[in-house]
Amino acid sequence: MGKRFLHNRTAVLTVSLVAIIALIGIFAPFFAPNDPYKTDILNKFADYSAQFPLGTDQLGRCVLSRLIYGIRPTLGLAVLTMLGTIGLGALLGIMAGYFRGIVEEIIMRVVDVVLSFPSQIMVFAVVALLGVSVQNVIIANVFIKWAWYARMIRTGVMQYRDRNFVQFSRCVGMPERFILFRHLLPSITSDLAVLASLDVGWAIINISTLSFLSLGVQAPTPEWGAMLNEAKDVLTSNPTQMIVPGIAIVVLVSCFNLMGDALRDVLDPKEAER
Repeated sequence: MGKRFLHNRTAVLTVSLVAIIALIGIFAPFFAPNDPYKTDILNKFADYSAQFPLGTDQLGRCVLSRLIYGIRPTLGLAVLTMLGTIGLGALLGIMAGYFRGIVEEIIMRVVDVVLSFPSQIMVFAVVALLGVSVQNVIIANVFIKWAWYARMIRTGVMQYRDRNFVQFSRCVGMPERFILFRHLLPSITSDLAVLASLDVGWAIINISTLSFLSLGVQAPTPEWGAMLNEAKDVLTSNPTQMIVPGIAIVVLVSCFNLMGDALRDVLDPKEAER
């Protein structure tokens, strides 16, 4: 698998780019040229310069510094959302696909109910019900997206539950948790990796959308969606202020989408050839 990964240029490029962006966000104080919270009204809408490589916003804050610090909430919240979603969805999906019977019926009927509502409307409803905060944004996204994961993972588990290695473990009296976590979970790990990488892009767009609508990350915290929200108020006087966070979101989401496709080719080359 390592050789296939190194030979796949898209996989290497996208993983490297995402890793670089994540490292820049983690070590933001070392890369940001200025304090992202420092305001200077007299220096608002400053042109590009050595001190402000991407200029300043309507409050005189360094756009590049806010963009770099914005990696933390934008990417960090998306990863947390993905981990919570895939954790809950994988647990319930494995239970539904392996135990079948009444367990499967209960889980899948709940899944059908959750998936019957438009996801974005449900996210807005949950945030409105629980209140505007970062924690509630994550809860809302996990609450809506886990059902999709559960259905996909259940299908994958059903393909392996009757394989010989699982049947042998049952015959020798191995406990159910051993079969679930030592046989079935590793068997669907590649599928989980592909789904997770694709889902991070969805989470970034969703979190940025909520922040843009003032339902997610709140000012003055630098976050790409919140930066777009602030930029729309000065669209006529400084239209270029929306370009930087907009391009950043497009690039990062595109990287995760391309990475998901590339990982599918690396982890399942037969499917890619088909």
